[in-house]
Amino acid sequence: MKIVITGGTGQLGSELKDVFGDQSGHQVTFLDRSDLDLSKPEEISGKLEALNPDAIVHAGAYTAVDLAEGERELADRINHLATREIAEFAKKGSAKLIYISTDYVFQGTVDAALKEDHPTNPINVYGETKRRGELAVLAQVKDAIIIRTSWVYSIYGRNFVKTMLNLMRSRPEINVVADQIGSPTYAYDLAVLIKHIVDRGIWVGGVYHYSNEGRISWYDFAIAIRDLSGLDCRVNPIDSSGFPTAAKRPGFSLLDKGKVKSIFGVEVPFWKDSLIQMVSKIDQDQLT
Repeated sequence: MKIVITGGTGQLGSELKDVFGDQSGHQVTFLDRSDLDLSKPEEISGKLEALNPDAIVHAGAYTAVDLAEGERELADRINHLATREIAEFAKKGSAKLIYISTDYVFQGTVDAALKEDHPTNPINVYGETKRRGELAVLAQVKDAIIIRTSWVYSIYGRNFVKTMLNLMRSRPEINVVADQIGSPTYAYDLAVLIKHIVDRGIWVGGVYHYSNEGRISWYDFAIAIRDLSGLDCRVNPIDSSGFPTAAKRPGFSLLDKGKVKSIFGVEVPFWKDSLIQMVSKIDQDQLT
């Protein structure tokens, strides 16, 4: 199968490179910004046509949540309009499509693991533009797979785990928000799921939720990162009001994984087990 993966140098794209490797039996092309500029939707169809993929994993996105508040047009162009172009291409070329979305499509006020049919109501620009992307995919590709995920981290790119490790190694004390609840997603685990779906050969379209199992706060996550790394930085819990951001954050980011486990027959790792795996793999030079 010829597969095109957007966002090839991002956290998930980089993990997908490792998971697919050279012996996957698929012809996989990874596209980064220099190969496919998602801020120029008008160029997308021609570039995808030249590759003629059987399947597309659209992992590329505008993910700078706070910057998006002041760059609404750019965020919409990348997360919505570019996604619409990719979906239209997939429909015309009969290519399978997996679109990676986010828990930020929800309001984040419900203290429960949300199922896929829970009403969406984004509270920031990033969430709004990703929801528009979802709707564009659903309108064009009836058997598309949309995977919503949350709190993504990896040995690659910038993320909460690596930020915490950097701060804890350079400061005696840090403050971390304790009133935002969810479950992290190790991008490697998500990559394994995507490859499993592709390899399985049984395509069941729809919206799915995926994150690691468990329920924690960002503070709990930071404590675990510190302890697993053997650091002695003091971590103080604070309310969201003590850490103001340009974009409003959801109070709850819990996702119900029952559907993805049932349809695709996968086990979802517990969050701490995945964090242990990531911390054991990370090198000092990957923290920059």
